[in-house]
Amino acid sequence: MKRHDAAGDWIAEALALRLNPHEAATLVEQLYRSLKEWIQYGELSAGDALPSSRYLARALSISRNTVLAATDRLLAEGLLIALQGAGLYVADLPTLLTRAEAPTPVPVRYSNRGNKLLALSGTLSHGHRAFAPGVPALDLFPRKQWQRLLRRHYYQAERSWMDYQTGGGLPALKAALCDYLRLSRAVRCQPEQIVITQGAQQAFELITQLLTDHGDSVWMEEPGYGGAQACFLASGLAVTPIPVDKEGVNPSLAPENAPAPRLIYVTPSHQYPIGVTMPVPRRLTLLEHASRTGSWIIEDDYDSEFRYDTPPTPSLQGLAEQASVIYVGTFSKVLYPGLRLGYLVVPEALAEDVRLAHARLHREGNYPVQSALAEFIANGHFTRHIARMRAAYRQRQACLRAALAPAVAAGLRLSDGHAGMHLLAELDTIEEENMLVRRAEKQGITLSPLSRYYLAENKRPGLVLGYAGSTECELTNAGAWLSDAYLAIKQSVTIT
Repeated sequence: MKRHDAAGDWIAEALALRLNPHEAATLVEQLYRSLKEWIQYGELSAGDALPSSRYLARALSISRNTVLAATDRLLAEGLLIALQGAGLYVADLPTLLTRAEAPTPVPVRYSNRGNKLLALSGTLSHGHRAFAPGVPALDLFPRKQWQRLLRRHYYQAERSWMDYQTGGGLPALKAALCDYLRLSRAVRCQPEQIVITQGAQQAFELITQLLTDHGDSVWMEEPGYGGAQACFLASGLAVTPIPVDKEGVNPSLAPENAPAPRLIYVTPSHQYPIGVTMPVPRRLTLLEHASRTGSWIIEDDYDSEFRYDTPPTPSLQGLAEQASVIYVGTFSKVLYPGLRLGYLVVPEALAEDVRLAHARLHREGNYPVQSALAEFIANGHFTRHIARMRAAYRQRQACLRAALAPAVAAGLRLSDGHAGMHLLAELDTIEEENMLVRRAEKQGITLSPLSRYYLAENKRPGLVLGYAGSTECELTNAGAWLSDAYLAIKQSVTIT
């Protein structure tokens, strides 16, 4: 072993130049990082001695405990060894690299599924930026009331809730949710058929893991929801886009050579993003097709509570005599996305297996929050909140329409807006769509291009304009900007 002369030790001098008390990292972290780097790259060789902790503390004007905390980490990682009565030495490590020999970073290579996933549709929400789709009115959520519920249910939490859970969700929440769904959505269910998930996305993943194999066919609405597209592609399914017409997804428009689907994904109450509602005859046709092909229908009922001219449309699941529909719901749109709670309503024949698969894959939990939500629903707060949001969204949509009136007069086509949390603005060309998206980004405005919701090449140009998550003032200002930008683009096209 080689022992350095502590009085002139280069290690202390070098460390003095590297330690910076104003850096975000602690002195312990900086000291540990520097010594580890020198050892890994051979600048401190096997057998080299470190100065004593007392010497380093004096030389660096830091606490001896700081030095000991850093060297203890290096000892625990096996980079240093301690010899009784002799101090600390660099361990004899295999094949140390010099900086010149350090390997270059390995190029990132994604799987085919990964590349498809990264190229997918949909603009991820930017919080409260104007027009962000799928964002509810967070400014109107009853936070104080909800926080009181949370505090009480955390304080009164049962000890058993601290353990692993395998029940598919808190029984009280499943019972409250069952009553709500039967009354408001005409869903046929018992509490035992409900499985609570961490949002709708996890529900989709659970369905694909349990009911499909790699390469199985899934029929997807075209255009359709990017989150579901991502889940199916990431699961290795063969996604067949089925065009949407004025009555929703149309099975008769499926390609002639398309294989029978294992899954059929639909948003029948308010198609996302086009916004049409599937009438009963089309629903019955879809159910008949699923029964004939042995397919499971995934009914994503993401925002059916928000209808402005008529009562909410009953669920597709409620029409299903042969129990071929798996109903998926979420609290992200009616409460807030950060809650991360959704649910499945599965046929009785699947209920036990879905519960077991969920417990195995996802390790359910967070029962105090589920308990608070169960009381929120059972005491009527949930339905009152939905009623308040329905009124607020109607008014916010009206503000957006008023702001866009000049653009509509010049040819911009808006969807009817009878339901939901967004409007669809149809454009004439993809070029117009691209120009508006680029100009909006410079203004800090989120514009979601309709073309990105398509999987096939035949794309329609347009904009998906969320209005629920923005105030009336924000919508007025952003809508006026969009109207002016649309008119400017139309004027330049006309001149050209």
